[in-house]
Amino acid sequence: MLLLRRLNRVRIASPYSVRLLSVKPISNVDDAKFRSQEEEDQSSYDQKTVCEALTCYSNDWQKALEFFNWVERESGFRHTTETFNRVIDILGKYFEFEISWALINRMIGNTESVPNHVTFRIVFKRYVTAHLVQEAIDAYDKLDDFNLRDETSFYNLVDALCEHKHVVEAEELCFGKNVIGNGFSVSNTKIHNLILRGWSKLGWWGKCKEYWKKMDTEGVTKDLFSYSIYMDIMCKSGKPWKAVKLYKEMKSRRMKLDVVAYNTVIRAIGASQGVEFGIRVFREMRERGCEPNVATHNTIIKLLCEDGRMRDAYRMLDEMPKRGCQPDSITYMCLFSRLEKPSEILSLFGRMIRSGVRPKMDTYVMLMRKFERWGFLQPVLYVWKTMKESGDTPDSAAYNAVIDALIQKGMLDMAREYEEEMIERGLSPRRRPELVEKSLDETLVCRE
Repeated sequence: MLLLRRLNRVRIASPYSVRLLSVKPISNVDDAKFRSQEEEDQSSYDQKTVCEALTCYSNDWQKALEFFNWVERESGFRHTTETFNRVIDILGKYFEFEISWALINRMIGNTESVPNHVTFRIVFKRYVTAHLVQEAIDAYDKLDDFNLRDETSFYNLVDALCEHKHVVEAEELCFGKNVIGNGFSVSNTKIHNLILRGWSKLGWWGKCKEYWKKMDTEGVTKDLFSYSIYMDIMCKSGKPWKAVKLYKEMKSRRMKLDVVAYNTVIRAIGASQGVEFGIRVFREMRERGCEPNVATHNTIIKLLCEDGRMRDAYRMLDEMPKRGCQPDSITYMCLFSRLEKPSEILSLFGRMIRSGVRPKMDTYVMLMRKFERWGFLQPVLYVWKTMKESGDTPDSAAYNAVIDALIQKGMLDMAREYEEEMIERGLSPRRRPELVEKSLDETLVCRE
């Protein structure tokens, strides 16, 4: 990306002490041509471009924050609520909550970047992910200061707790001794749905079944989302035929299914009765006026791949854009998982990049691991190079994949270089006897 290349140019020209989190202008870059070109292209620094650039630094909070400050300082870009939310999410991922709150305070008073429900949904999520439950609740208590203490924020808090395996605390918050006094009513059905989904996240299938029956006992009205969640639970617990039974119950009650419910039904019927039955439901949903989304197509493609029908899966991939549904990284991962020839994988990977689909870090790691298992180093390095050229910052899993591939081929010196790079970035490498032994040998040689 042009924007990232310009930041890198400034980074090279500026000493680290000046760059890191500085709010002062970088004064030692006096390339007139560079500055005039930058002034000319300032209009290209829109919200979408800045958000995409921040996403590239999602695995390096210091670079993300450096870029966030740089684009405002050097180009005059005015940050929006969305760009603030993006960098706050990255900071929270690395537990930099003090800096996150400093940015939230910066947002106040600026009409273009006022904190919103998404801002604090991110804060809740990051606190709970770090198992700082009380801090998440304290953040909710502060929402009066932002005029955001309402039922939406309460749902976001409960959802964050349930999503990240703190269902017991969520249940206590809603129905126990520590019930929060909100001054507004919340939907009993929605709260129960969130908690039911929370138990499913933990994989406590017995507790899910118990809670489903409890909803009936307590007279909680079950809606479309309740059934969608429980059908998903049945699929994940290895009982897809029970999900199909629920689907028939929903039809008998004349419940109008949405795309999420249909996606779950297709997965359940495909797993229990075969891909052809899944395709029948796919056609049915279109006939009933429910337009399939990317996840629907991904489900069908995955079922086709699992059934060994790769040609049909590729045909579905070709048809998606014609139906106004662009493939995403998950679409391609379904296909990658079943391909067995390096040439086929690299060809599809090239198609993915050319079509404008940005691989996720999981995609890069999956491909590098697959090539490593087959003993192919060059494709691993090619995927790594593509990742770096795309501006994506590797995470621990990506580093470990390339290091393991290098060790497998006996290239210990290069593997050690990547390990040192990991450490410099604050990432913890896995202990590898091969590299430890080499380090000891080098120490003994030096002493001799």
